[in-house]
Amino acid sequence: MKPVYRLLLGAGLLLFLSRSSFSQERDSLYHPFAPARADIAAAVKTARTTHRHVLIQVGGNWCSWCLLLQHFWTSDPILDSVLKADYVLYHLNYSKENENLPLLAQYGFPQRFGFPVLLVLDGKGRLIHTQNTGLLEQGRGYNREKVLETLEQWSPEAIDPATYREK
Repeated sequence: MKPVYRLLLGAGLLLFLSRSSFSQERDSLYHPFAPARADIAAAVKTARTTHRHVLIQVGGNWCSWCLLLQHFWTSDPILDSVLKADYVLYHLNYSKENENLPLLAQYGFPQRFGFPVLLVLDGKGRLIHTQNTGLLEQGRGYNREKVLETLEQWSPEAIDPATYREK
């Protein structure tokens, strides 16, 4: 009876660990070995055809502030709505497995601001803004008004010259 019990216990433990590992991998925001350059090109194409910008959140699964920011704006209906209306969101990994240094060099070394850091690209893939998210913090979280203001100030409409023409 003991060997059978041990076998069942071992099998159960292996099943639990494999499911836990799979769930963790599936739920990760940042993917160290994703083809980031191709993914960003696809996001730019989507942004161009849907008249939005690309918002790149640079960070890693190791970064509590990165995970907190993602939860912050997706759990707030207004922020989530503005984000989806004006941006195509992409999570660019920065970790010991893959620092994505050539891409970050292309965008002016935004890691100098710490993590997460936000990059706004237009529909042609040009960097139009780098946002230090430390300026959006409040206490142990983020300031809703500052985050909303940042999203609104760098939206396609906000930087479109037609928005400011006399009518």
